[in-house]
Parts: sequence; C-alpha cells; structure tokens
Amino acid sequence: MTDRRTQLTANLAQVEERIASACAAAGRKREEVTLIVVTKTYPASDVRILHGLGVRHVAENRDQDAAPKAAACADLSLTWHFVGQLQTNKVRSVVSYADVVQSVDRAKLVTALSAAAAREGRELGCLIQVALDAESGERGERGGVAPDGIEELAAAVESAPGLRLAGLMTVAPLAGPFAGRQRAAFDRLMEISSRLRGNHPAANMVSAGMSADLEDAVAAGATHVRVGTAVLGVRPGLG
Repeated sequence: MTDRRTQLTANLAQVEERIASACAAAGRKREEVTLIVVTKTYPASDVRILHGLGVRHVAENRDQDAAPKAAACADLSLTWHFVGQLQTNKVRSVVSYADVVQSVDRAKLVTALSAAAAREGRELGCLIQVALDAESGERGERGGVAPDGIEELAAAVESAPGLRLAGLMTVAPLAGPFAGRQRAAFDRLMEISSRLRGNHPAANMVSAGMSADLEDAVAAGATHVRVGTAVLGVRPGLG
C-alpha cells in the first residue's frame, strides 16, 4: 500500500504540473480547471489513497464496477461522475451514487434519469455528450448526440424534475472531420458551449480532454479534464 501511495503521489504531481503549465500557457488560472480522476478498473483502495492526496472528483464508466466502489467509499467527501454510455436499466443504480452524469445523449435517458432522481430525492447534474463524429439525428461511435440535437436535449434536461443542466462533454472522435485533431475538436465544443449558454446561462461546465490530450482541452477552455491512465497507470486488460 505504501508503494502504491508513493506511485499515485508521483503520478498525480506530474498531472498537476501538466495542468498548471497548460493553464499558464493559456493565460488561465489553475483553479479554473477541475481534475476528475477516472478510476475505472481500479479498486476502492486507490480511491481512498487519491482522496487522501486531495482528489475530490472521481469518475466511472461501468455501473457494475462503480456501485460497489462508491458504496465502499461512501464515508469520503467525493463527487462521483458517471462518464460511460448509460443504458436505462442501469439508471436507478447510477443515480443512487452519481452526482453528475456526463453522458446524457437521448430523450429516453433524460426521462429515466429524472424519474430515478425524483425517487431518490436528489438533484443530478447532467452533461450532454456531444458527438463530433455524428451526422444529424445520429449518435456517435462512442455515444453522444450530434451537434444539431443539443438544444432540444438541453431543453428536455432543464425542464425535467430532479435534473440540472450543467453543460457539455465530449470525447475526441476517432473518425470524421475531427479525427486526430483534438484541439480543433475541443475548440468546436467551446463554440457549441458558448451558444448553449446563450439560452442556458448556468450550463457552463465543459468536460473534455484525457491523459493524452488534456493540454489541448485546457487551451481550448475546458473547465474539467478526465484523467485516468496518467494518474493510475496503464490499466490491466479486461477479461
């Protein structure tokens, strides 16, 4: 455990340095960017170490992993983000522990999240996942709604009981016009965010950038970066 703490301390310090340098290069204050550590496939013991090192935002993408981990860490002051594609049959479980769902991409999911949040008596932050590789009316390869479907979905979230429209999320696409062009993708997301805030001023969260491209996200103006591998190490293969 001591070795693991030493390893995570060093990794976290490197990531912090990268974020601070990216903020300085972009003329931004370090506190403008929140680090979310993606702890998928790693144990609750790692989450506890990270909390002890000052991490307050963690993310998961599979409910079957996240639910027991969140329960094991229920005594810690953490904000849990769900970042994976979410099936409606998992919504009730996810809403029991998640504070923010970053992967809202269809009206049916909004309805299910609202019903579950109302049942739990909770307010759930929601980010609309933007698919920059999707054509009009389609979903992206890794989830998300096409840009022209965002406003309709935003209105649905804003009017849904128990839900709070917090902003936008994207994953740099592997296909389409933004493939391999992370900075351009994140710049496009910021344009969409600016337009969204015209009608929904409180929806000011922009979640973009991961271990390989967090600097591009910070330069573009992201408010949150989602970092897994750079903090926790290369993940073991999933069987």
